Order: sequence, then C-alpha cells, then structure tokens
Amino acid sequence: MKIVIVGVGKVGGALAAQLAKEHHVTVIDQEAHLIENIINFYDVIGICGNGASYAVQKEAGTDKADLLIATTSSDELNILVCLVAKKLGVAHTIARIRNPEYETQLRFMRGELGLSMAINPEKATAREIARVLRFPTAMKVEPFSKGRLELVEYRMPEDSALDGMRLLDLYKNIRVKVLVCAVSRKDETIIPSGDFRLQAGDKLYLTASPDHLALFFQHLGVLRKKASRVMIIGASKMCYYLAQELLDMGMNVKIIDRDEKRCIQMSEQLPKALVIVGDGTDSELLKEEGVEQTDAFVAITGLDEANILMSMAAAKQAEDCKVVAKINRHALVELVSNENMIDSVVSAQSVTTALILRYIRAMENASSGMIRTLYRLLDGEVEALEFRVDKDMPFIGIPLKDLQVKSGILIAGIVRRNGEIVIPGGNDMFHAGDDVIVVTRGEHLQDVRDIMRE
Repeated sequence: MKIVIVGVGKVGGALAAQLAKEHHVTVIDQEAHLIENIINFYDVIGICGNGASYAVQKEAGTDKADLLIATTSSDELNILVCLVAKKLGVAHTIARIRNPEYETQLRFMRGELGLSMAINPEKATAREIARVLRFPTAMKVEPFSKGRLELVEYRMPEDSALDGMRLLDLYKNIRVKVLVCAVSRKDETIIPSGDFRLQAGDKLYLTASPDHLALFFQHLGVLRKKASRVMIIGASKMCYYLAQELLDMGMNVKIIDRDEKRCIQMSEQLPKALVIVGDGTDSELLKEEGVEQTDAFVAITGLDEANILMSMAAAKQAEDCKVVAKINRHALVELVSNENMIDSVVSAQSVTTALILRYIRAMENASSGMIRTLYRLLDGEVEALEFRVDKDMPFIGIPLKDLQVKSGILIAGIVRRNGEIVIPGGNDMFHAGDDVIVVTRGEHLQDVRDIMRE
C-alpha cells in the first residue's frame, strides 16, 4: 500500500516508523531537519515542502497513493491537506483534528469534504482514561464485541496469590473463567500454554466478561471499586473531554490548574465540575483539596516530569487512589511502566498512532471485512484481533482441540450471537456469527482463516 504522511512530528514520525515496515511511505514536512532525521532511520521517501500545496503533493505521488494522513500541528492545515489529496484522487484521507469547536462539524467534513477519518488525540486519550477509571484494578482496558468481553492489563504484585500457579490450575483455584492470553516478563513477551507458571511482577493480559473480571480480582483481594471522586491536574483540552465523560457517568470531578484564565474557561464549560486555581505539584494544596479521600488522581499537564512527580506524590498520600499519568516520551513511559511507579500511563501519541494503524489494517482487510477490532499490545509485539466467523468457514462445529492452530496464536475468547461469553476450552467450537478474539505474536492476520496451519 502507498501511504503519504504530511507532518512528521511525534505522531507522524511514529506512524512512519511503524508503516515503513510493510508499506511504501512518503513523508512531507516543511522542516528540513525532521525530513532528514526520518529518512536516515527508516525506509521512507522524504519531501520538504508545504503539504497543502498541489505541486508538493504531486511530487510526493499523492495522486497514486491509497491513503494520505495529515498530522501537522494545525487542524486547518490538516483539513486543507486532505481536501487537496481528495481532489488528486486519493480514496482514503485521515486528519488529526484537535479543536473541540470542530467536533460538531465532523459529519459535514466526512460527507462534504470526503474525509475518511478524523482523529482527536485528546478525546481519544480521555476515553482511554475513562475506561480505566471504570475498572481501576487494571492498568489498561480494551473492549471487544461492543464491551461484552474485555482485555485488561494487570501487573501481579509481589504477594499475589497467583505467584507460582500454573495456568492449567487457574480455574480450579480461582473458580472464575478468565484467560491469560499474553504475559510480559522482564524483556520477554510470551503467549502462554497451560503449563506456564505465573510469577510476581508479571504483566498479564486477561480476557473475560466485565463481570467475571470483577469476580476474578475480587477473589484475589485486589478489586477496586469504580472511581466516584476524581481529581484532575491540568485544565487542558484533554481535561475537558475527560471531565465531561466522567460527569456523564455520575462522578464528582475536581480540576486544578495554575492558569486562572484556563480555570475560568473550564468552569464555564463544565459548570458541574469544581475548578480550583492552584499548583498541582504542591502536596499541601492536594491535601487541603482532599486527595486522601479521592478515588482517582489524573495528571495530564503538558510536562511529563511534572505528571510523574505529582502522580507518585498522590499515590503516597492516598493508598487506595487509582493514579493515572499522561506521559508522551517513550523512554519515560518505559521507565515508569517497568518500575511499576504509577498505576496507569497514557500517551496521546500512542493512542492516536494505534487508531490510525487500526484503520489501515481495516483497509487492507476491506475485501473480506472480517477484522472488527484490533489492538496492539507490548509496543506492537502482540496483536489482539476480533473476527466475525462467517457461515462458510471450513472449521465451524469442530472442537478447538482438533484444529491445527499455528504456534504463537491463542484463541482468547468467543462471543456468541446471543451475547454468551465463552472462554475457550478444547471442547468448544466456532459457530456461524461468532465474534472470535485472537491474540498473536509475529503473525500478520487478515482473516480468521489465517490462524490455521497450511
């Protein structure tokens, strides 16, 4: 597939790095040093110039491209870039659009301007944070089959009852149907078999229905109730989207920011939230504002280091508080995650990149339309995909134990047409209309048939 990326900042650069492995990628940016950096590291073609220029897009071969992605820092420029590309005949265009004022116009943009997809990084990241606050025990929550089955990320503590347990014995000991579908242990990523033994410190990826996940964590004695009182540091666009969603869920929201002007604006936009002018790094202020009685603390200022320090301070002041920090720099994300310093870490760059990559996989799969949902885990080493089982599949009605499934692939869950959740065992079978969740390492799956050996 031929893909043109306009704007190679953090998101554009991350996309180019991922897509260059499998596609023909051309990047456009007005900053020569950004173009030079990216062509030195990745197999891409670089063009320095204005991505909204017809001549520059022609030089980049946009008229022969399958997809154009506009990720510059300007919403208006991104829209114009996609409009020019559409006039050149590009079938698919994606624009990063961050301004809340454009939110009500997205349907118009898609219909009248031919925009295939509009991504709002702040809103998408806010949704990810909100999912975690609904289920605070998990580090991350990814829904499948319209939320009927979930994949959660969970790190085992040192005193975990799971330490040393074989996966074969998990149901016998816990009596709740969940499936451990991937494990990250130090620098190793594992798609485990039944004989695999869990260890304290493992990062687990589990699938089950939301109710069974709650029962599982309740049995382990680590279940946290859904957050009802949330403190957010940083009155940004992301804060607006997050607070709006949490207020709609019936939560009490308190927002703290140093900028009085932003606080006034936020209080006008969100009259149900309590907005306070103050320094979120001041532990005395946090104490005065009741951080010790808060269920969740979310640090989403523009400074990664400040978010880390505030989150660590909040975790010490409030033991049962769910702590979430926005961290954009990959090196800091790795450090915080590996050292288990903060409950959950989110990155707008990672969320945006993942959404665009998911759209591209859907494009590749358009002929059969089988991929319904896709998530990349563990820095892209593992993929979790949702497929629909068509009535013509050759392995319908055959017990899973009799299927020749490729190594490195795990069938992590089945959702029947009637909504029944099946955590697969050897005697279970696929039925027509099932949604099947598959976890894979190394296999680039396009269709549910691809899980089978030749």
